[in-house]
Amino acid sequence: MPIRFLTAGESHGPQLTAILEGMPAGVPFDVSFINEDLARRQTGYGSGGRMHIEQDEVYVSAGVMAGKTTGAPITLTVKNRDFKNWKEKDITPLTIPRPGHADLTGAIKYGYRELRLSLERASARETTMRVTVGAVCKQFLAQFGIKILGYVTQIGDIKAHMPDMPDYEALFAIAEANDVRSPDPEAIQAMHDAIHSVKVGKDTLGGVMEIVALGAPVGLGSHVHWDKRLDGRLVGAMTSIQAMKGAEIGRAFEQAGLRGSQVHDDLFVDDEGNITRETNRAGGLEGGITTGDPIVVRVAMKPIATMLQGAESVNLATGEAEQTVYERSDFCALPRAIPIGEAMMAIVLADALMEKLGGDSIEEMQPRFHALKKNRVQDVPMDNVAWRFGYE
Repeated sequence: MPIRFLTAGESHGPQLTAILEGMPAGVPFDVSFINEDLARRQTGYGSGGRMHIEQDEVYVSAGVMAGKTTGAPITLTVKNRDFKNWKEKDITPLTIPRPGHADLTGAIKYGYRELRLSLERASARETTMRVTVGAVCKQFLAQFGIKILGYVTQIGDIKAHMPDMPDYEALFAIAEANDVRSPDPEAIQAMHDAIHSVKVGKDTLGGVMEIVALGAPVGLGSHVHWDKRLDGRLVGAMTSIQAMKGAEIGRAFEQAGLRGSQVHDDLFVDDEGNITRETNRAGGLEGGITTGDPIVVRVAMKPIATMLQGAESVNLATGEAEQTVYERSDFCALPRAIPIGEAMMAIVLADALMEKLGGDSIEEMQPRFHALKKNRVQDVPMDNVAWRFGYE
């Protein structure tokens, strides 16, 4: 069964809900692990005032018993503490769409006569539930030694220096110890200053994050159907996150200006018959299939569209030109987005692993995982004889 999930709820409604289907039975389930990722989503320099209101904790009401998944759908809920401030409040009409948001497009598509109906569901508050689902998938992947981590590589025009063959876990540790989640100690202050500058200027900043999967086996994904290619699934998942406008595998956009000899990863064989790569320019994927190397996805986030200084727009109630009204938001949301990117990576890889292994329980799946082919010459025997297609 594929991994599928649905989220429901509004930004200022009573609660957010997710239902996760397809998780096999027997996965150890740690609520505190989920809450840790929820807390990570709420921390980072540049975040707005709401992060001081919400203290997200997940409530699990189905699909988990005695500390393990049962194989049934899992129901996850997070209460909105801010709802009490809206429950008995007369809502001021919102009639001036903010450029860059779903205010106008949502109203046109669904026929809304009030823009807040778009805002409430389009809000990145929805990613709270993606993080909860992703944290469950991380616990599933951990049973096979697969780890997901992420960090910020660029804020505004400030870029972190990234080594060609990084120690990803070391970079992650550095990033988690600072409030801009930079893996480069020398870039931390400059990133911090860039965010402070836009706060003073009542503006916003975006940037780039890098999400990495370690320990994924060879052979996840497929080249035989467009929708089975894992690179496409990962890029689609990342750009489904609010404000994410682009994604690449490895450093694809940089490689577009290079020659093939500068881009591809040469293959070597060691004395034990292992097929190795000395580089990972492919970002862990060839032909839509994992290579066994770290999977590296870089994601570009636009500056948040809600700015204190406002933007030029039109009041749909009067037809007159008017500036947007400020809605509480972040100045730079990228440091907080890291666990969201990790969650989407975990969800896609959990689905791909289920597709590869099959099975209804961890007990069934683990022997199949350990029997998977490796990057070894002996695992890729060749007939080495002439043949014909044989089509009529």
